[in-house]
Amino acid sequence: MLPSSLLMPVMRRLDPETAHNLTIKALRLGLAGADTTPDDPILETRAFGRTLKNPIGLAAGFDKNAAAVNGLARLGFGFVEAGTVTPRPQPGNPRPRLFRLTEDQAVINRMGFNNEGLAMFLENLQQADRRRVVLGANVGINKEGADPERDYPALVSAVAPHADYITINISSPNTPGLRDLQSEQRLASILSGISSPKPVYVKIAPDLSEDGLEAVISVAVQHGVTGLIISNTTIARPDTLKSPLKREAGGLSGAPLFGPSTAMLARAYKLAGGRLLFIGAGGVSTPEQALAKILAGASLVQLYSGFAYQGPALLPRLKAGLAALLRQRGFANVAQAVGAGA
Repeated sequence: MLPSSLLMPVMRRLDPETAHNLTIKALRLGLAGADTTPDDPILETRAFGRTLKNPIGLAAGFDKNAAAVNGLARLGFGFVEAGTVTPRPQPGNPRPRLFRLTEDQAVINRMGFNNEGLAMFLENLQQADRRRVVLGANVGINKEGADPERDYPALVSAVAPHADYITINISSPNTPGLRDLQSEQRLASILSGISSPKPVYVKIAPDLSEDGLEAVISVAVQHGVTGLIISNTTIARPDTLKSPLKREAGGLSGAPLFGPSTAMLARAYKLAGGRLLFIGAGGVSTPEQALAKILAGASLVQLYSGFAYQGPALLPRLKAGLAALLRQRGFANVAQAVGAGA
């Protein structure tokens, strides 16, 4: 077991945001351990013009300022996505703003794009060891004074030299009006101003209507987007939630998001007809769930809440289990399994 996993029970006694901040500091200082076990060759995946040792990545939101990329890479992720970064620093919403729904293995957050701004983000990106980590940069807009058609292209241009791919975040529920940018007209207007030498992904909400999803896919294809990340957190509150914190405002992630996000992923894969690539996010904490995302159309899978709950020990279990499942199904590699169940 990785040393950091021994600390998980202690961290769970702290309030979620304090625990998270301590984790980032430990990772930055190299105190979170490392997974030195070689990945099974069946997991090797091509993406972003790079060869990834495995298809399991860390979703944006965990390392907002790219402060701990090297430490995260040592844990065994195939890729790490840092951010969301905004042009100017902003404090985000008032605390408390991060809630563990332990009974539901879920998280609600209303962080509000709290981050140290683009200048610090770029400084941290430049310290990332890109030989050892495949790195994504997730970009967003400030709560006040934003001009999406100006800000997104400028952010993409700034981070592109220091990342392997860029994600346009237009789907957080915690910045007023942000999700409106998923409309056909606004998304087309933003994407028309973006020129990037690196692959560009758009991260969308699981709460989009079927017509809305179809429109996003059409616009993304028209404007040369590489793919979509499906999905961000949800504003829905399933009747199955048991935690007394279930009525807190914000985006819900974790186990309850797995079903709806995977169903949307399968629909998107069919609609795209091979014209887009997909990263599956939402509720993954077991090898079976990782494989389900891939079968639904994801070339890559991202973790967030499962990693927050289970810690670094989740990664080796997930990778070994996924490799075994791929072999049981008769797949020679991850790519063969992509979309096989959509």
